[in-house]
Amino acid sequence: MQDVLLRFDDVSKVYKGATPGLSHVSFAMDAGEFVAVIGPSGAGKSTLLRSVNRLQDITSGRILIRGEDISRASGRRLRAMRAGIGMIFQNYNLVYRLSAIQNVLHGRLGHMPAWKGALGLFSEEDKEKAAALLEEIQMGDFLNARASDLSGGQKQRVGIARAFMQEPELLLCDEPIASLDPSSAKIIMEMLRAMIRRRHMGCITILHQIEAARTYADRIIGLRRGQIVFDGPPEALTDAAVEAIYGAPAADLLRKERAS
Repeated sequence: MQDVLLRFDDVSKVYKGATPGLSHVSFAMDAGEFVAVIGPSGAGKSTLLRSVNRLQDITSGRILIRGEDISRASGRRLRAMRAGIGMIFQNYNLVYRLSAIQNVLHGRLGHMPAWKGALGLFSEEDKEKAAALLEEIQMGDFLNARASDLSGGQKQRVGIARAFMQEPELLLCDEPIASLDPSSAKIIMEMLRAMIRRRHMGCITILHQIEAARTYADRIIGLRRGQIVFDGPPEALTDAAVEAIYGAPAADLLRKERAS
């Protein structure tokens, strides 16, 4: 029996000026799936991702998490649903004047009263868990290092630990390796995949790198002009499928990717 975590049910988003962001998008993903979303600029990748946790409202359709429509949730219920959705950003979104462990602890803010969060009153259990997560991502020696002093790859590891500190059921990654060199990108993707599998979490990640999607994802969704034009396992992403997604020969795209 399938364990459906997230479902898009005929979702559309139209921006001002009648510009389509998403057009009748439907798909379902199970808990434990690692889904990569690819496509050219303006295809609707960010709109899709940010619609899941309501950073972007949709125009029509439904987005169901465990059968509950987050697109119609509000107030306390919306906050509770968002608390179960973690997010990792391209540009890290860290508080650079704070230490690595303080940034990781911020992952608990959605699970505690606002006044406690404002005063930084984290429990000893939370502090121990934050330290354990930093150990898991091989940052145990940098607990008290200022975020501003970390390298790009180290900053993204802290961002990952912060997201996992939230104990989400679903993880959203907005181009998590776009700002990293190839070596750091490989480490981050391997780390993400391993952590997700250990926890049987669902993950949707936007990737600009076709080869990374093929290498790390369980499933790839290709968007073009707001519509799904590919949805399948990495081995089904043929050169013809890549061309249908990007409107350009796969060989040219991969050559540019390897040169960058």
